[in-house]
Amino acid sequence: MCGIIGYTGPLMARDVILQGLHQLEYRGYDSAGMALLTEDGGMYLRKKVGQVSALEAVCEPDIPAHCGIGHTRWATHGGVTDANAHPHAVGKVVLLYNGIIENYHTISRQFGFEGLATSETDTEVAAQLINYYYGQTGNPYEAIRRSIEIIEGSYAFCILFTDIPGTIYAIRNVSPLVAASSEQGSFIASDVTALISYTKEYFVVPEQHILTITQDQIRMETLDGTVVKPEMLEVTWDVEAAQKGGYPHFMLKEIYEQPEVFQKTIMPRLVEGLPNFEVDGVPDPLFQRCHSIQVIACGTAMYAGMVGRAIMEKQLRIPVSVSIASEFRYDTPLLDPGTLVIVVSQSGETIDTLAALRLAKECGCPVLSIVNVKGSTIARESDYVLYTHAGPEIAVASTKAYMVQLAVFYLITARMMLVRGAAEEAQVKDFIASLAKAPEWIQDALGQGDAIRKQAEKMAFSRDAFFIGRGMDYAFSLEGALKLKEISYIHAEAYAAGELKHGTIALIEPGVPVIALATQDHIFNKTISNIREVKARGAYVILITKKGVPVSSEVCDVHLEIPVEDDRFTVFPCAVLLQLLAYYTAYAKGYDMDKPRNLAKSVTVE
Repeated sequence: MCGIIGYTGPLMARDVILQGLHQLEYRGYDSAGMALLTEDGGMYLRKKVGQVSALEAVCEPDIPAHCGIGHTRWATHGGVTDANAHPHAVGKVVLLYNGIIENYHTISRQFGFEGLATSETDTEVAAQLINYYYGQTGNPYEAIRRSIEIIEGSYAFCILFTDIPGTIYAIRNVSPLVAASSEQGSFIASDVTALISYTKEYFVVPEQHILTITQDQIRMETLDGTVVKPEMLEVTWDVEAAQKGGYPHFMLKEIYEQPEVFQKTIMPRLVEGLPNFEVDGVPDPLFQRCHSIQVIACGTAMYAGMVGRAIMEKQLRIPVSVSIASEFRYDTPLLDPGTLVIVVSQSGETIDTLAALRLAKECGCPVLSIVNVKGSTIARESDYVLYTHAGPEIAVASTKAYMVQLAVFYLITARMMLVRGAAEEAQVKDFIASLAKAPEWIQDALGQGDAIRKQAEKMAFSRDAFFIGRGMDYAFSLEGALKLKEISYIHAEAYAAGELKHGTIALIEPGVPVIALATQDHIFNKTISNIREVKARGAYVILITKKGVPVSSEVCDVHLEIPVEDDRFTVFPCAVLLQLLAYYTAYAKGYDMDKPRNLAKSVTVE
């Protein structure tokens, strides 16, 4: 949540910062702001409610400045106003951040800051505190160090001192920051998408390390003053991957990228038709020793875990639990060293998932993470990592990241089938051969875009929508409902079809859309019976089945088909159909699917 960009170097800082903010806008778009240290020793500050374009409109084109910081906000403390937008200036300190300061009220009372604020934010309290210590010491490093000893919470700070030209200071705790230097200057940001235009080499800022960023170098020190050399990483995708590429929205582009990223994720891990994690450094004993699996994730990643549970329990016959990360550590989880914990996060920075991971490690559990971002906090703190290869996902509503998370769950399942003796090698090869066909099935679903668009136009002004299915179809439905509500703002819920008569059917009224999935052969007839129940009450039914299944017009209003014979793999084309339905419904309503209201891409605050 929130996007941060800082730059110092020979280029015009205004232009670098605005470009970076446009790249980071998926992280927050309530308001935006920038602060520049100008050549004449002054400070240029502009903040504006709305998207980055609104900030750009109030910034003069030629500002003589080569050092500055910028921020695009997702509001936590304080409403969406110009005054609450970042950066915040107090005395000689100009500061912006991503995170939450949990004890800001206490700090305000203790240091007498109450009544002095010009905003409603906790951010301004941090600026007040650092300015207080800077006034006492005259040393920026010491001012930051003393402030960090007091501040409680998660944060990523970028700080300017108006009397120290050309220099940015930064520190983080949990909330992400990456940094890089090149011939074009030095950069810091919350995400590499803001840096890729200038360099592919970067490093993840370690927690509780203070960065001093100048045009020629980035100096990194621990809180006791020890200089640390950063561990450099390299971006494996180019700047075009973070552009729309002719599509009207990032979300549609990312939906259409799914066949490619699926192959990138699974093919390097197949050796002679079998899954192999040697290159990833994930050993077979990890899978052989566990007596149960605990999946922890949030949102879409959790729904990928629900599908993972279904396929794992079916193939491995061991207990698999899926927990909401935000609830996990406040529960009393049943964990022991024999529990394999799998955490799933696209960004690798999801704060609730990270906290749950740390609890699992305290309980002695081995932790395997499924993550898209190399060097992310979750990846670094896990015992083992399986990276997905989705490239940058810019749209807030996840599509291709969900697809490759599913792919990794299926690979894990296949490897466990083999090493635990749950299947013969030939059976595992057959499983993998079917999995390798998924890009073809995904492509088939993409080819139904026009038909889905017509149905979406009919759904666009519905107040409610319901998704129903049994077994694995129910797991798919959960993600379908989430996608629709995220970007179209239609109240959408998924229900196990067999539960309709236990209360849910009371919500069915004439014309309400019901998206029904019936792709599982062994419960097909049961599901059709449930669909007849909602159809008899006037529901507008969109039915998804395998190809060649005879369905009468009495059962549904629209029939969509997928070309998959094996029940275990129907999720891949189904996911695409449901993504397209959500996308085109929001499109028909005139919404910006890439930036749905009240949401941000990476949830880095509790």
